[in-house]
Amino acid sequence: MNRRQLLRGALAAGLTTAALTALTDSRESVDLALTADTDPADLSDLEAAAEAYGYGYHGQAPTRVLADLVDDFTGLRPYLAAPQPVATRIRVCRTAGQMAGMIAIVLHDLGARKEARKWFATASTAARESGDRHLHAWVLAREAMVPLNYGAPQAAARLAEQARQAAGSHPSAAATLAAAVAARAYALCHQPEHARQAVQAADALMERLDAAEGADTWLTYGEQKHHVHLSHAFTTLGDTLRARQSQQRALELSTPTSTMTRSLLTIDAAGCFHHDGDTEQACRQAITVLNGLPAAFRTGLVHHRAKDLYRSIPARHHHEAAVEELRDVLAA
Repeated sequence: MNRRQLLRGALAAGLTTAALTALTDSRESVDLALTADTDPADLSDLEAAAEAYGYGYHGQAPTRVLADLVDDFTGLRPYLAAPQPVATRIRVCRTAGQMAGMIAIVLHDLGARKEARKWFATASTAARESGDRHLHAWVLAREAMVPLNYGAPQAAARLAEQARQAAGSHPSAAATLAAAVAARAYALCHQPEHARQAVQAADALMERLDAAEGADTWLTYGEQKHHVHLSHAFTTLGDTLRARQSQQRALELSTPTSTMTRSLLTIDAAGCFHHDGDTEQACRQAITVLNGLPAAFRTGLVHHRAKDLYRSIPARHHHEAAVEELRDVLAA
C-alpha cells in the first residue's frame, strides 16, 4: 500500500515529470521481467483485479484509477520473475497485457499520448507472449485510438487494419472494436466509402457477439461502446440523423457517472448542430460541457475533441460571440 500511496501522491499534481518517472519505472520493471524465462504462483487476485478495472472509472478521478492500476501492475513482476509452468506464465502475461492496456487507456484519456503509446507497446509484448491473439488485436485497436483522437487518422487507420487482421473474421470484442475504430479513422481521412464499409462490418460483428464478449467493459465491447464509436463516425461523415440516433442510444445506456463518455457524446451532438448550420448552438453546447467538467477531466480527450470542433468552424464565423467564447474557454 505504500507504493500505491506514493503513486497517488505523485499523480495528484497531474502528469508531472516526477509522476511520469514513477510510471516509467513501474512499466520498465515489468518489461524486463517479460523477457525472462519465468512463471508465477496463484494469480487469482490479480486476474480479478484486472477484470474489476475493466469496468472503468465509476466516477473516480482518472489519476486515482491510474495510481491503483500501476500499483497492481507492478505487483505482477514477482510472478514473472519466478520459474513456473508455461500455462501459468500465459496467465500472467495475459493479465499484464490487460493491465498495461488499461493504463494506456487512462493515459490516453488524460492526453499523455507518448506515455500511452509506450504502455501500449508493453501491453502488446505481453499479449504476444500470452499467445492470445484477441488480446493482441484489442491492444492494437485501442492503440489506434491514440492517433485517431489526437490528429493522425491515417496512422489510426493502419493500426486499426492491423487489429482487424489479428482478430480474424470470427465475431469477437476485438474484431468489432477494430472495425468501429477503422470506420472513425476512415471518416476522418475523408474516405466515406471505406468508413461505411467498416461501419457495416462492425454492425454485423456486433449482432453476433455472445453475452461475454458483448459486456460493457474496457476489455469487451458492449452496445453502449458501439454507439459511442458510431456517434463519432457518423458525426464526422456528416450523417447527422444516424449520429443523433447513436448519441441518444449511447446516452440511454450510459450511467450518470460516465463523465467522459457523456461529454464526448455531447460534443459530437454539437458537431451535428454545426454541420446542420447552427454554429452558435454548437458552440454553446460545447461551452456548457467544458464548463461543467470536473477538474480531473478538463484536459485531455474531451478538451481535444472540443478543440477539433472549434477548428472546423470557418474563419468567417470567428468574430461571432459564441465562437469567441468557445475559443476563450478552450484557452483557459
